[in-house]
Amino acid sequence: MLLTIKPSPRMKRIALYGGSFDPVHRGHLLVAQAAFEELELDRVIFIPAAQSPFKPDHPLAPSGLRLAMLRIALAGRTYAEVDPLEIARGGVSYTIDTVRSLRDRHPNTELHYLIGADHVPHLPKWREAEELATLVEFIVIPRPGEPLVPVPTPFRSRQLRGFPLGVSASQIRDRCRTKRDISLLTPSTVAEFIRTNQLYL
Repeated sequence: MLLTIKPSPRMKRIALYGGSFDPVHRGHLLVAQAAFEELELDRVIFIPAAQSPFKPDHPLAPSGLRLAMLRIALAGRTYAEVDPLEIARGGVSYTIDTVRSLRDRHPNTELHYLIGADHVPHLPKWREAEELATLVEFIVIPRPGEPLVPVPTPFRSRQLRGFPLGVSASQIRDRCRTKRDISLLTPSTVAEFIRTNQLYL
């Protein structure tokens, strides 16, 4: 009688994508798609911040509107979801608190954290950085046309190849203030939501 050895199931892989998403744009969506494909993820979780610890004086659009724009932008993208836990928690959003919450909610899961290359040098200054380094692998989002950024120890990391699209939320806000077209920079549904709610004027 032959014994059949079943392969052990693969651990789930989830990427956490934090940010203000003020507003969400095509660059964010392409990063999520690239991470999903390159890392063979099960999910990408967008986590809009209540308030960044590095931009305490930077005013954001109301959290309800930022959540609504994310949900509109992610409609039909079955691999992605929005988690409002940082907004629900309120106050300054610290990544370590978020990662602990998601780890408890998704045990036996590989957690990855998407991070822009411009934030990498500041990782050692993040709250409880040493513990954070043990909980997640950082996935570095490259900036188009710029060299790779070395990640400081003890953080685990890999570089995302991604799609070379240079667009930023601040660029979109500036174009809204000067009444210039944003339809190619963010999904048309989000652009219409911004117009309807007269955001960033």
